Amino acid sequence: MEGVVGYIKMVTETAQISPILERIAYPLVRRIVFPFFFKEIVVEGKENVPKQGATIVAPTHRSRWDALIVPYATGRLVSGRDLYFMVSANEMRGIQGWFIRRLGGFPVNTARPELSSLTHTYELLTRGEMVVIFPEGGIFRTSEVQPLKRGLGKVAAEVAINHPEIDLKILPVAIKYSEAIPRRGCRVWVRVGQILRVSDYLADNPRQTSIRITAALKEALDREASLLPQL
Repeated sequence: MEGVVGYIKMVTETAQISPILERIAYPLVRRIVFPFFFKEIVVEGKENVPKQGATIVAPTHRSRWDALIVPYATGRLVSGRDLYFMVSANEMRGIQGWFIRRLGGFPVNTARPELSSLTHTYELLTRGEMVVIFPEGGIFRTSEVQPLKRGLGKVAAEVAINHPEIDLKILPVAIKYSEAIPRRGCRVWVRVGQILRVSDYLADNPRQTSIRITAALKEALDREASLLPQL
C-alpha cells in the first residue's frame, strides 16, 4: 500500500508515557510551577475537548511553555486522556528529551518531516489516541496565526481515507501570552475551538483532502485567535 500506511514498520522512535513520571510531573507543574510563574491562566472552551476517539489537537505555537499549557487545557484533567506530542527534534536532546519521550513526545524534523514521525502519528490515531501537532511548525512571537504546514493535513487525510470507520477529529487551540516572551507574572489565555470532523473535508484524492483540511483549520485558528484578549 502506498503513502504513509505502507511504512509503519519503519518507525524507529515511538512515543511512550511513564505512568509514574506522569503522576509526578503534571501535578507538580499544575500546583507549583504554574502558580509560581504565571499570574493567571484562563482556558475557554474545555467543553469542546473530545472525551474519546482519534483526535488531533492543533494549537498555535507561541512559546516552549505551550508543551505544558496544552495538556493543562485539554489533557487528563479535562478529558481524562493522555496526550502524545509530535515534538521538534531540537527539543529532544539531553535530560529534557528524556522527559519528553516519557511523557508522550516523539521527534520530528520540522524543516523536513521524516516518514517515521508521520507514520507513528498515523499509528497513534488509528488506535484512537489524542495527538498534538503544532501546525505552524515552529514558535512565532506574534498574535497572528501563521501559514500552516501541510503535514497535519496529510496525516489526517491518510487516516480518513484508509480508515473511514474512524471519526477523526481536529481540535483547534489558540494560545496567547501577555508577553511576547513569557516571563514570571505574565498571563496566559487559551481558547479551545469546536472540533473539525475530517470526514467533512474529503475530496477525490489525499492531496486535495489535505488542502481542504489545512484551509479549514487555518480559518478555525484565525477565528479563535481573534477572540483572545487584544493587548
